[in-house]
Amino acid sequence: MDAIESPCILVCSIDEVTGYCFGCGRTRAEIAAWLAMTPSERRAVMEALPARLSTIERKPRRETRRARLARERAGNAG
Repeated sequence: MDAIESPCILVCSIDEVTGYCFGCGRTRAEIAAWLAMTPSERRAVMEALPARLSTIERKPRRETRRARLARERAGNAG
């Protein structure tokens, strides 16, 4: 059996705005169907991934300490 190429980098979290995985850029449906896709279908998806990943705004899942302090300073400055 041949190995199936995958763009997965084990950062499995879906961006709520775009619907793309933060790590690989695939949709949930593409991730679920990956093993059933033909090699040409997988190649077509992989060709689209760089453009998709550039549309994702990479924000922390939770507020970082630095962001919280900056927000508090901004609130106290006004």
